[in-house]
Amino acid sequence: MKSAEFLNTASIIVSEDREMTHGHKIQNHVNIANLWSAYKNIEITAHDVAVMMALLKIARTKTGNINKDDYVDACGYMSIAGEIVADD
Repeated sequence: MKSAEFLNTASIIVSEDREMTHGHKIQNHVNIANLWSAYKNIEITAHDVAVMMALLKIARTKTGNINKDDYVDACGYMSIAGEIVADD
């Protein structure tokens, strides 16, 4: 895959596929942030969630076999983080 293919695939997943499955991406990250905040008893933002999910995908590149989905998903999560910051 070329870099543009990773980005294009991430764009489709973030904008279409996951929206149909999981609902609105920013609201989903807000919900996750609220639950993680309650669990850890600290404030976690939707932006934090998106960045930490990208870090999870990056961590997965350190073990096991190469999985293109980890790279696509990391791109997707960082684009969501950027959208969240732009909406603030």
